[in-house]
Amino acid sequence: MPRVHVMPDALASQVAAGEVVERPASVVKELVENSLDAGAKELRVESQRGGTALIKVSDDGCGMDREDAVLSLERHATSKLRDKEGLTTITTLGFRGEALPSIASVSRFSLTTCEHGMIAGTKIVVEGGKLCDVRDAGCPPGTTVEVRDLFYNLPARRKFLRSEATEAAHIDYQVRLHALACPGTRVICRKEGRVTFDVAATSDRRVRIGDLTGRQNLGKLWEVPHLEHPGMTVSGYLLPPAEARKSRRGQYLFLNGRPVEDQVVWRALAEAYRGTLVSGRHPGAWLWLEMDPLLVDVNVHPSKREVRFHRSAELRALILEAVEGALRGEGKGSPGSPGRGGSQESGGTEENPSIGGSSSGSQRVEEEAEPAISGPESSSAVSSLREEPSFPPGPQAWRAEVQEELPREEEQSGEPSFRVLGVLEGRYLLLEASDGLVLLEGEAARERILFENFLEGAKQATAESQGLLVPLLLELEPRDADVVLRNAENFRESGMEVEPFGGVTVQLRSVPVLLSAADPRSLLLDLVDELVHSAEGRSGRVLTFEKFAGELARVGARGERCRVESAQGLLDQLFACDLPYCTPGGRPTLVQFSSSELRRKFGR
Repeated sequence: MPRVHVMPDALASQVAAGEVVERPASVVKELVENSLDAGAKELRVESQRGGTALIKVSDDGCGMDREDAVLSLERHATSKLRDKEGLTTITTLGFRGEALPSIASVSRFSLTTCEHGMIAGTKIVVEGGKLCDVRDAGCPPGTTVEVRDLFYNLPARRKFLRSEATEAAHIDYQVRLHALACPGTRVICRKEGRVTFDVAATSDRRVRIGDLTGRQNLGKLWEVPHLEHPGMTVSGYLLPPAEARKSRRGQYLFLNGRPVEDQVVWRALAEAYRGTLVSGRHPGAWLWLEMDPLLVDVNVHPSKREVRFHRSAELRALILEAVEGALRGEGKGSPGSPGRGGSQESGGTEENPSIGGSSSGSQRVEEEAEPAISGPESSSAVSSLREEPSFPPGPQAWRAEVQEELPREEEQSGEPSFRVLGVLEGRYLLLEASDGLVLLEGEAARERILFENFLEGAKQATAESQGLLVPLLLELEPRDADVVLRNAENFRESGMEVEPFGGVTVQLRSVPVLLSAADPRSLLLDLVDELVHSAEGRSGRVLTFEKFAGELARVGARGERCRVESAQGLLDQLFACDLPYCTPGGRPTLVQFSSSELRRKFGR
């Protein structure tokens, strides 16, 4: 008996579904792409229980007759590809003919469709890949697909789905991507019977950006001028450097109407912004590329998220030229030539949200000038400032008797004695120790201090918060909003009151007193980026408060500036911590260079 055999059609479709149907959002993606390929001018997407109970996509596209509707559920049946030459000129979003049969094989599936001008349509019912019914049906022109009980016949696959809220957020994000890609189509999205968003068709991409990402962005958009190279064009909009984020979640690329991701484009965008952004931050951007299908291969990724360009160097040059033109002020709403320098200043301000930081130019000049003050005099003055708070001023006996014991008590308690020498680059404190030189990184020290304060506040239920005079409303990406709401209790314990405000909008009502000097918007967005990139954020689990406090401390300490006059307070707070020598993530707060090591460096 032969060991090699041909799989049954139902099994082959379920295997294919492993690539096509990764999660409920994958089903939505395939069905929405089919609707857009059918010329839909109005698209409705509905989901229940994160898409596992129901996914329903309706459109007013061209529809199908009975023969085409039945054939569409056969594997590799498609109306979009006729021969191998067609692979090099693909202009549709779908073309493989695997989506519908794969989805139907892992769900209870129904398709209702009707061509324009026809009296009756067709309804087809499939369960687990088995055709159950084909009959006439009364329905409006277009196509409606219902997918119920996704993965009901593959319980192991269903078990590995994330929470319903997380899966719903991915569906919402997927629909928004296609709504941005095709602003000429009205898109209505419903979740659990309620409308999440309803965006009207428009010819102005800015209107669609404002509808889906928040009206507050409309006044900040810089237009990327329409630019052509042989076989390719680019246009779009940018956000100024002050609105940059730690992650690329604010960057969108659409190729011939298809949402894609591509490192060539992202690197070119980063290079165009070089010199205007703080290291590690990424600008917001919406870019639409139109390209000759011969110059791009869209068939290199199972879910078509990534593409391959045949002339990537020319594409990089096109993006660079277009984005730099927008930054120079060649597009409408752009900052003008002085804006590039101004945006650099804005980017620097965003880097500096922590308490005690300095954002003005004059303060930075003073900080850099301080180490140049006469060394012995300034050091002794700072040292005396450190000693004065411990005891009230008194006669000479205080200096002779009591002060002698203070260093010994510090050494016995494990706290070292330092003399402040100055500041390096506004980032490091230079300290003289009993055996050599010590460098203290202000950002790392601040991170440790904030972390332990957050933990202590949560332990004692005494986290202090400062209410905002006007609550801050932020419209986030669906996945970002999901992360925030999953960790609402962690926010509350740290002193940040965050509440849902309908749809993907959240309301920030208060911030921790420890971070009251920070910009609330930047603080929340940076924290969301950190949470999303954590292991728990990617898996959809709620972070423990300890990990949450570590992320919040890292964000709150970012950009901490060192100053001689505040060195004493920073040292006192650091050595009041349980673990003063490292950050919550394990980075050192102090680095010592012993006297013997320094002598060796100078050949002594």
